[in-house]
Amino acid sequence: MRILLKLVSYLFHPLWMPFAGSLFYFTFTPRFFPREIIEAKLLAISIITIFIPVVFYFLLKNLGKAESIFLENVKERQWPLFFFILLNIMVLNQVLNIYNYPGLFYYFTGILLTTIITYLFTWLRMKISLHMAGIGGLLMFIIGFCTYFHLYFIYTISFLIVASGLSASSRLYYKAHTKWELFLGFLAGLIPQLALFSFWFTEYRMSDLFSR
Repeated sequence: MRILLKLVSYLFHPLWMPFAGSLFYFTFTPRFFPREIIEAKLLAISIITIFIPVVFYFLLKNLGKAESIFLENVKERQWPLFFFILLNIMVLNQVLNIYNYPGLFYYFTGILLTTIITYLFTWLRMKISLHMAGIGGLLMFIIGFCTYFHLYFIYTISFLIVASGLSASSRLYYKAHTKWELFLGFLAGLIPQLALFSFWFTEYRMSDLFSR
């Protein structure tokens, strides 16, 4: 059980969630995108949201500003979260646009809002769970995706619900967070995505109208 919970901490690390949502979007969206475009977008997103943050983490570690990739100390989180805010802005400005990828654009807008929320909490000396924020945002994005396109990925949603429970159990087992911090983290990931549903649903309807 201990090995499973440790594995869960890595498999559902918040760093994977932006790429996971992007991969899901390009894999299952009914809209057609050339393969070259999909590969280019996924590569750019993986570099900006995974590779660059990992390099930045090792830089902070060498400088003595971070001890673990889980950023267990509140002060350790401030620079990585601020840097991730800038990276999300880069994705929204340079990689995605609201006209061709409205659903994915608003997913990353939600991630940006979540990151800002978690960053602000660090100034209140609260380390809300980044794991729960990441998986909560992904879960709500996929629910919205399925709702709009009338798709039924019941097993995917069920898997993410179970994964949320395992992630919470893992963080509690290793005493990384309190129940309150886990709950706040989940809400910080879920609420921005939920709030943005109406915007990207409207954008899809407008793009459908002009494409006819």
